[in-house]
Amino acid sequence: MTELTDKEWISRLSKIDFSYQPIVNIHTGNAFGFEALLRNHRTAGFCSIANVFDQAYHQGILHQVDLFLRRKAFKKFAEFKGNDHIKLFYNLDNRLFDTNDYSQGNTAEMLGKYGYSLDDICFEISEKHQFSCHMQVLKVLDTYRKQGYKIAVDDCGAGFSGLQLLYHTEPDYIKIDRFFIQNLENDPKKRLVVSTIVNMAHFMGSLVIAEGVEAIDEYLLCKEIGCDMIQGYFVQKPQINLGRLKKRYPSIEQISKNDRRNGAHKDRSLISNQISYIQPVYSDCSITRLFDQFREGGESNYYPVINQYDEPVGVIRESAFKEYIFSKFGRQLLENPSLGKDISRFVKKIPIADIHSSVEKLIETYTQFNNNEGLIMVENMKYIGILSTNSLLRIINEKNLTLARNQNPLTKLPGNTMIHEYFSKSLSDFSSVYHLIYFDFDNFKPFNDTYGFRNGDRLILMFADLLKKMGLYKVRFVGHIGGDDFFLGVKNSESNKISDEMNRLANQFKENAESFYDPKTVEQGFLVAKNRDGQTKQMPLMSISVAILELPKVTLRNCSIEKAANIIAGLKKEAKHSRTGIVFANIMEILDPGSIQLLEQNTKEVSQKPMTDNLVEFKIT
Repeated sequence: MTELTDKEWISRLSKIDFSYQPIVNIHTGNAFGFEALLRNHRTAGFCSIANVFDQAYHQGILHQVDLFLRRKAFKKFAEFKGNDHIKLFYNLDNRLFDTNDYSQGNTAEMLGKYGYSLDDICFEISEKHQFSCHMQVLKVLDTYRKQGYKIAVDDCGAGFSGLQLLYHTEPDYIKIDRFFIQNLENDPKKRLVVSTIVNMAHFMGSLVIAEGVEAIDEYLLCKEIGCDMIQGYFVQKPQINLGRLKKRYPSIEQISKNDRRNGAHKDRSLISNQISYIQPVYSDCSITRLFDQFREGGESNYYPVINQYDEPVGVIRESAFKEYIFSKFGRQLLENPSLGKDISRFVKKIPIADIHSSVEKLIETYTQFNNNEGLIMVENMKYIGILSTNSLLRIINEKNLTLARNQNPLTKLPGNTMIHEYFSKSLSDFSSVYHLIYFDFDNFKPFNDTYGFRNGDRLILMFADLLKKMGLYKVRFVGHIGGDDFFLGVKNSESNKISDEMNRLANQFKENAESFYDPKTVEQGFLVAKNRDGQTKQMPLMSISVAILELPKVTLRNCSIEKAANIIAGLKKEAKHSRTGIVFANIMEILDPGSIQLLEQNTKEVSQKPMTDNLVEFKIT
């Protein structure tokens, strides 16, 4: 590797530019920060971005090169930032801390010059290189943190240091590597990894940024798992031109609102009512002032700690001052300059949760941490209060009561309200395939009239048990509409698998139902009973009609809940009059006027048509 002279370094680095990519709140689309990304490395004579830093490290001037580039990135971004609080995420090569030319205090001078505060800067530490001395790195990072800078672990899961880096740095933000985000919807192992990282981050009081989000299905899954922010092409590509950057991305907010309307965040009002606002203290509060507050005694034995932008830093507990409060010279000891004047060394992190989180996610976060205070709640990353342990218990109780009210009293399955919510969500989720399945017993009334309502209820419970066994997966939803009408929703399954499964279910029901008749009736194969017109006839033994409506993975489904419900009702009628008792339809073909007309006019059984036809029946053997 040929060494460059100082003049050559200055010439080359002057040609380097920076682009900036937004990091946005996953719920609101507000820009939380922007990552500075190096550009024009080839114009500057380097074969790659990594080569810039490798060359500098080889020559022992990595820190000097970094300061040159840091100043350049700070100066350019200041033009866009203005007086607003928007964080700049700046990448630090972790080899920087091992170099002999490293020195402290250089960043503070830049902040004053370009109009930044300490809370405006977040240093990203990558896992791409092995640390030669963990203690030295931790010492430097601890100094940055005490000064007020934020720390992010970049490319989590992609490098050498892994969990050790997370454990030792206790970062403010954890960025999940693109590898784990890509194809997240089709890879259960990746979903497990991402979910584990999110839970671990929230346990440590860190916020999670999903990197490299490029599609709506990736966004929705990251949101469902509990990521706090996203970064990637789905929001915006990195921009060299500052004029193309935004401080708010309405498209993200609109998608999130649509998701909330469809049940994903129906818990918000329940959570909001239980949040208690405890007056916080600012991170630059003096130790002695806080000491006096605790000593005078207040309503709380802890205080939330926030920075100048109302972003939570952690909590500070009265117990941290215990040895000073009960000491005769406690206040004088705290006034000792060697201890420092701020409260940072007394601050402890606790989990932070967004107001848009589901109750289940809040409970999961809390139970893993199990602290005395509860959860710090934020909206747009700003402190809004504390969700205490007792508040969480009240939320769980209210949630259970609501669930009980929405259950069918006989089967304990979700009732019409929850079925409606699932219907609505599936119609608006264009990133996934759904199968909406309606079940209705055939010849149930004659059985009920002959054998009584008690046996009728037993039969309903038998079928409910069959469905429950099928609905024990996260991607399935089982509901009881009422009487002998049931509903099953299946997410991201294949049509042929669904049809085979419904075929087996119908056979199982028919076989089980025979055990509810007397032996003579089963032997003769029919029940002598009155039909709906009051005439005594030979009625067939019970079977079941199944209507399957497929919602394919498409960009748009222009269909209301009412229209979809009417389509399924029409399919049920087709199933009742068919020989097989099962029909299948694709909603995109039915929504076409020609397909609707074909469906209405189709009175013949279709047992050999391919799956692409608008109406398919599957033979029950």
